[in-house]
Amino acid sequence: MISITVTALVFGVVFLAELPDKTALAGLVLGTRYRASYVFAGVAAAFLLHVVLAVAAGSVLTLLPQQLVHALTGVLFLGGAAMLLLKKDDGEEEIKKPADQSFWKVAGTGFMLILVAEFGDLTQIMTANLAARYDDPLSVGLGAVLGLWAVAGLGIVGGKALMKRVPLRLITQIAALVMLGLGVWSLYEAIAG
Repeated sequence: MISITVTALVFGVVFLAELPDKTALAGLVLGTRYRASYVFAGVAAAFLLHVVLAVAAGSVLTLLPQQLVHALTGVLFLGGAAMLLLKKDDGEEEIKKPADQSFWKVAGTGFMLILVAEFGDLTQIMTANLAARYDDPLSVGLGAVLGLWAVAGLGIVGGKALMKRVPLRLITQIAALVMLGLGVWSLYEAIAG
């Protein structure tokens, strides 16, 4: 059974954490060069694969004692919050333009870009942590993939307009604050038992 609460929480956390990420900017760049639906298909497939891997890793963590899982996820959430707060803006990545603009070439470019750029990324680690924390792989996976797809869609279609209205630094700080709260709560649960 899917928990709407867990799905919504995971969606919010992943959405906020991914929004200031370089892959949102990469999606924006691809969306300005190619047909948006082709780009989204490739990017969405790569994000789905990442979420499946992260949820599987997080589900393995649920086999550990609950206090240890809470302590581990708490430390990882605090580390993620620190990464967001200390992250430097390193500009846009160079994206190679395929010679032909067919669906498979454009979607393949988007897929490979996200597959490589997001492997071991903060949101993938967060998704694994959330899967371990809530022991609800379906709800966590659904929330994470919808959050990533929403950011990809925003980046591809309207990223420039959003970034003009909402400062990137504010989005990053909100995501860090949410992760900080989750980290402190997880550590409290680990100590309180």
